[in-house]
Amino acid sequence: MEKKLAAVIALTAVVICGVPMLARAQGPMTMPVYAPPIVPHTIEVVGHGEVRISPDLALLDFAVETHAHTADQAARGNANLAQKVKQAIQSKLGDKGKMWTVGYNLFPDYSNPRPAEQTPKVIGYRATNSVHVETGAIDLAGPLIDAAIAAGANRADSIAFGLRDESKARNEAIVKASKDAQAQAQALASALGVKLKAVFHATTEGGERPIPMMARGMALAAAPNVPTPIQPSEVTVPATVSLSYEIE
Repeated sequence: MEKKLAAVIALTAVVICGVPMLARAQGPMTMPVYAPPIVPHTIEVVGHGEVRISPDLALLDFAVETHAHTADQAARGNANLAQKVKQAIQSKLGDKGKMWTVGYNLFPDYSNPRPAEQTPKVIGYRATNSVHVETGAIDLAGPLIDAAIAAGANRADSIAFGLRDESKARNEAIVKASKDAQAQAQALASALGVKLKAVFHATTEGGERPIPMMARGMALAAAPNVPTPIQPSEVTVPATVSLSYEIE
């Protein structure tokens, strides 16, 4: 028994003494060193470009507004008049465009309350039926206004011009904006005494800008025999390009 205990003690001593020797044999332990990412030096520029093009789409908004003592009278009167206006527009439009209802409202009209009155009184009702028209026949814009007013439309809310497909014009605008951004970057690099390297980041954005023009429907209603002159302006399609260049 004593011999076995002596052997265990001796083996334990060997293991304990061997640990530092093993550590010395493997060498010192090292911790990994974190290296922050290298952020390149850059300059950023924003270029602008635009393309002007003749519109191929006219957008018109008309409304029929009626007033009556009761809601039923206002609604019925509006329905009859709106139907005539829509028929007149469709007859003039034919298969060269489309038309749809964009709004209908029926609400009471109130009197201005007198000082002795706590709440305003209902003095009647107002009904409004609004339609939107789109056509690729730009020359129909004026005749459509005349037809709608002659049929009873008492509001020509707006007329605007746009493009059915502005992708080609937008791509041309992006090319112009890119060239503008590149020229700015070269000028800036020259002024700072640095050299341009590769493009580090690039983005683009743009949006169509239809040319709005209010239709003078109420003024034209007094002279129905005078054609409404409509001369559309060009549509401007802009684009913006942002470039970030590495420099050295």
